[in-house]
Amino acid sequence: MNMFVGNTKDMPKIDMTPGGAKGAWKQVAVGPEQGWEDYVMRIITLEVNGNSPAHRHDWPHINYVISGQGTLMIADKEYTIGAGDCAYVPSNEDHCFTNTGENPLEFICIVPIRGEA
Repeated sequence: MNMFVGNTKDMPKIDMTPGGAKGAWKQVAVGPEQGWEDYVMRIITLEVNGNSPAHRHDWPHINYVISGQGTLMIADKEYTIGAGDCAYVPSNEDHCFTNTGENPLEFICIVPIRGEA
């Protein structure tokens, strides 16, 4: 049985701007290397005025906002998000996260293993 306990300060930050994001990075918190074979939990950070690109893919994901403020656009509907909010983004729906606050927007994003690239 694999067990894992870690801290984000010890997790590498992966720049997401080559994928079209602005002021964004991710940290892989829990995935196959830690024993979770089918899913990956990532911590996404969007700097002030940062955003993910508007995009879609054939897998769903769930999100939980840790800190900050922003918007989440899903299928042409915009939602205000902040600490404590959660969201389910279905497969094949256009979506985009944008930081609208004065501090970094940090959220958990859980995807199936095929969604981690």
